[in-house]
Amino acid sequence: MNKYYYVYVLISEKDGNFYVGYTDDLKDRLNKHNNGEVQSTKNRTPLKLVYYEACLNRQDAIKREKYLKTTWGKRYIKSRLEQYLTPMK
Repeated sequence: MNKYYYVYVLISEKDGNFYVGYTDDLKDRLNKHNNGEVQSTKNRTPLKLVYYEACLNRQDAIKREKYLKTTWGKRYIKSRLEQYLTPMK
């Protein structure tokens, strides 16, 4: 059985900013974020999962996470989530 690694994007419902990370247990990691157990997001809860990708190995997930944190990666996420981020008229 393959183990998957997930690259994920959360949005803070408090400040509207994104957080990008990776994990091998998406559900558990999201719970840790929202329970204040993750230092970098503990003051930004509640957080909502808005995007994720699955990778077959840890190295690919880390590489993708680093990319999504770059200017080009942030543009990709905003483009990918354009309909979600656009207020309904």
